[in-house]
Amino acid sequence: MSDPTTEPAFPRGPYPAYAAQSSRCPVQQVLAGSGGRGSYLVTGYEEAREALADPRLSKDTAAFFAGKESRRGLHPAVAHSMLATDPPDHTRLRRLVTGSFTARAVEELRPFIARATDTLLDQWAAEGPVDLVAELAVPLPVIVICELLGVPEADRAEVRRWSGDLFAAGAPDTIDAASHSLADYMARLIADKRARPGNALLDRLISARDGDDRLSEEELVSLGVLLLVAGHETTTNFLGTAVLSLLQRPSEFQRLRRRPTEVASSLDELLRFDSPVSTATFRFATEPVTLGGVEIPAGEPVLVAIGAANRDPARWPKPDDLDLDRSAAGHLSFGHGIHRCVGAPLAKAEADIVLRKLLSRFPDIRLAVPGEELTWRRTRLVRGLAALPVHPVASTPGQSPPDERSGTART
Repeated sequence: MSDPTTEPAFPRGPYPAYAAQSSRCPVQQVLAGSGGRGSYLVTGYEEAREALADPRLSKDTAAFFAGKESRRGLHPAVAHSMLATDPPDHTRLRRLVTGSFTARAVEELRPFIARATDTLLDQWAAEGPVDLVAELAVPLPVIVICELLGVPEADRAEVRRWSGDLFAAGAPDTIDAASHSLADYMARLIADKRARPGNALLDRLISARDGDDRLSEEELVSLGVLLLVAGHETTTNFLGTAVLSLLQRPSEFQRLRRRPTEVASSLDELLRFDSPVSTATFRFATEPVTLGGVEIPAGEPVLVAIGAANRDPARWPKPDDLDLDRSAAGHLSFGHGIHRCVGAPLAKAEADIVLRKLLSRFPDIRLAVPGEELTWRRTRLVRGLAALPVHPVASTPGQSPPDERSGTART
């Protein structure tokens, strides 16, 4: 059976294909294309959750590809990042960065995120149209992660372009070139920071490397690149899809406008409904693994379809409905187990601030084109809009924003 994630129509509307796949079996062997290597695609929620936490499904891509001929030219800093490691290396690397993404650390960043959001929104044309992706969803997370890492403002446009190229579907040469550009830039930035130390996250990682050698130089570069890319890519896609989901359901948009304290508790349902991560990164079975009644032989690749699992009707009643009253805790958009996204608290804080600002400043914002004319990024790993044209329609001078005390936050 062919892999539905490789079909041309998949980026625009993956959920019917996912539903058809899951109805047959929540774990199936699929082919990437004519003559392509097979892999096992996991679409059921319980099976996906189990796969994401099973230590027998390794993420050590270096071990998987050892001795295999490859025509790819990814930089090792990208090919062998923390995402592609197993314990104990993964445990050691993750421990070095988790402190910068705790709830307390993120709370301290909120004033900066709010100011950056306002600065971007101040530049919007009065009536539009404005591309919300290009003018907000892309630049804001880049600004935030670059500030956190200590990337100079003058370098951020290039970083943003290289990161986008890293997810260019069907363009391996572009992806490989971007991986080298990012890694080479990170090596130069690390050298600059050694000469002129600061207090950013990257400076702290350099101290860990140079102080007690918990990081090799290669690991330092790789971790810096990973944080730079992963620190904004998921958030960018989530901001676009969350705003679109609400604009296509005006009653839900107006509900949050009246009760903005409910925005934070609505984020999990928005993440479940349209996950910014379509398919989790590569895994392979180190020994035979039975999943959903299907035996996966040792050495076989396994792909976990996050978007499908988040709409599994066995876990979520009426999964194709956006229900802001639903308790969507347990969705898999940030992963599960030891590889769960370390930056999840930061992503949710940025989304909370952005949605509140849009609700307050542009209460009548609307799509500038019909939904079927929107363009989506062509990539199987992440799901995001290439552009989201909107008419912002700012609030009238003197109009008071909704009283946040009028809503009661849900838990």
